[in-house]
Amino acid sequence: MTDKTLPDSAEQVIEFAIGGMTCAACSTRLEKVLNRQAGMQANVNLAAERARVRLSGVGPEAVIAAVAKAGFSATLVDAGTREREKQEKERVYRQEVRRFWIAVVLTLPLVGQMIFMFGEGGHENELPRWLQLLLATPVQFWIGWRFYDGAAKALRGGGANMDVLVALGTSMAWGFSAVVTVFGLHDQHVYFEAGAAVITLVLLGKLLEARAKARTSEAIESLIRLRPKTARVERDGQWLELPVDALMPGDIFLVRPGESVPVDGEVIDGDSSVDEAMLTGESMPVGKGAGDRVFAATANGQGALRCRATGVGEQTLLAGIIRLVGEAQGSKAPVQRLADRISGIFVPVVCLIALATFVAWWWIGGEFAEALVNAVAVLVIACPCALGLATPTAIMVGTGQGARAGILVRNAEALERAQKIGVLALDKTGTLTCGQPQVTDVVPMACKREEALRLAAALEHQSEHPLARAVVAAHGDGELPPVNNFRALAGHGVSGEVDSRVLRLGSPAWFGLDDEAIAELQSAGKTVVVLAEMNGEVPTAVLALIAIADALRPTSRQAVAQLRAQGIRVVMLTGDNVATAAAIAAQAGIDEFRAGILPGDKAAVINALKSGDALVAMVGDGVNDAPALAAADVSFAIGAGSDTAIEAADLTLIRNDLRGVADAIALSRATLGKIRQNLFFAFVYNVSGLPLAAMGLLNPVIAGAAMAMSSVSVVTNSLLLKRWRPHDLKR
Repeated sequence: MTDKTLPDSAEQVIEFAIGGMTCAACSTRLEKVLNRQAGMQANVNLAAERARVRLSGVGPEAVIAAVAKAGFSATLVDAGTREREKQEKERVYRQEVRRFWIAVVLTLPLVGQMIFMFGEGGHENELPRWLQLLLATPVQFWIGWRFYDGAAKALRGGGANMDVLVALGTSMAWGFSAVVTVFGLHDQHVYFEAGAAVITLVLLGKLLEARAKARTSEAIESLIRLRPKTARVERDGQWLELPVDALMPGDIFLVRPGESVPVDGEVIDGDSSVDEAMLTGESMPVGKGAGDRVFAATANGQGALRCRATGVGEQTLLAGIIRLVGEAQGSKAPVQRLADRISGIFVPVVCLIALATFVAWWWIGGEFAEALVNAVAVLVIACPCALGLATPTAIMVGTGQGARAGILVRNAEALERAQKIGVLALDKTGTLTCGQPQVTDVVPMACKREEALRLAAALEHQSEHPLARAVVAAHGDGELPPVNNFRALAGHGVSGEVDSRVLRLGSPAWFGLDDEAIAELQSAGKTVVVLAEMNGEVPTAVLALIAIADALRPTSRQAVAQLRAQGIRVVMLTGDNVATAAAIAAQAGIDEFRAGILPGDKAAVINALKSGDALVAMVGDGVNDAPALAAADVSFAIGAGSDTAIEAADLTLIRNDLRGVADAIALSRATLGKIRQNLFFAFVYNVSGLPLAAMGLLNPVIAGAAMAMSSVSVVTNSLLLKRWRPHDLKR
């Protein structure tokens, strides 16, 4: 959450917990109310009971006031909000369970008498009407008070919701029956059982829905539970047990065998293996030693690790994952727009249909009671609860399952687009390959091997480029001479003065070289750099050829095969020459590649690929490939060692494994499949139920049961996504 101490003039995005929403009409109306306010841009999620609001020129207090005026409650989300909400929901749930069983006890005699009325004796077996009134009244006005309260707030806010339909329908049934009972109109039937049964069944549906909705957020809850509470910290030469919140970057902490890592850090000394399955989904422990990174909440194995804290509090990788999952679960997929448009006008339209049903039946049939019952059935069957839950529940479960598998989704829109990907552009280094190039060959030309590595390492020792690091590593720890007039030309190489000699180290094309030795090395999939002494732009002597190879990831070929099986066209992008690119592409099973692409030109290649009809995705490291990632319709960052990688792309794969892209696309298709099924279920209930109720073919009690079960079926169908597994974990 953005710091709420920011001045009102600053733009900030703040999350609020919303209370009082009961259906899709509520969330749609509240979103419209907030978006009409100056300086507010809101996104309201019914399933998560959250509102994310972008504020400009106004403070959080204005949002809370606007929400209250609309008939709901809003509180700022902070570190303790989730736990407080959980406790309050458990308290309310227990209270609602007690009320439900009281409603059952009071309603059963009313519904039970219907069985005896169909037997011998008919209406003689009917309970005394004054007793029916006594049984139905507490159900109507005590148990059902929540519907009256919700309806009143909705109407005061200028809208109508599910509570309006339930309160209106059951009040009509109770009111008519009460008048018949009080005035002794024995020739008229009473419908106390209809109103009481509808309220009881709707309450049952709400209880089942609440339990199912709680399970949709289990993934993020499980991540939060993984946070350690204390850490063993070194202070003034002593080891102290301190709360994790007390740690600062730079603190030294100890992780003993079997303990969880308290914060992100770097190993200073010690050797162990760490289970990082909760971050990456990878079941095999990862070896850790001096210089390696460790992450909060991962489980240490058999050895002790002494570490230096690098990320604490909200700066840990786990906190970033929790934040991203929460944002994704609270976002809206474009497919939900249709449901939002419908729910915004649904309740008023249903009220008009109910009124038309009542007038038509009374005018045509002349039976007031029959007209009333049919109108009540229309009101009850049409409650749009399922419509509002169809998309967000599937998004919550889908993004949660993705997080468990090491797939982080930025928002629901990205998840929806991923299923439509037709072309996937892959960066070579660090994506298809391991990203750890090594010098494989040094071909001396006009100097010895050791001298060539010394001069090349001197030119490259300040560079962070993977090829530069490979050259420096090949030289070793020996002393390097100083470099003067250093220059770097992106995509070509570097130059400078070393030992009073003007040197250049870079691609053969920079020198205009093309000989058999270079071609032979390149055909083996190796990148060749040339070390030469220069006179202006003319090389006076080629000192050596240095070949560098970056091994293909063991899983890359399998990943490419999975992507192609999904019907996706795979294109490799690389700055290497054609011969090297062709060799790597062949090893990976890729038919199409673009070679000699400078870093700044990758975005242009992405735009060229987008000239077709298919959606184009890009996979890169999330930092160096930022322009290309931004140009793509869907972007993937592979490998998340920091918050930078998490924030860089639409989807982030925590594991350095290209198979995660295929898994992410499969997850997208599974989630969107569930959303379509849910919307189908929701529309079927309402579209088929409304005409049946209007034609008098649906009893209000049956309508109440169908309406309650519609929400439960939608949430339960979303929960089936929990069976989704990444491809490499399927059996």
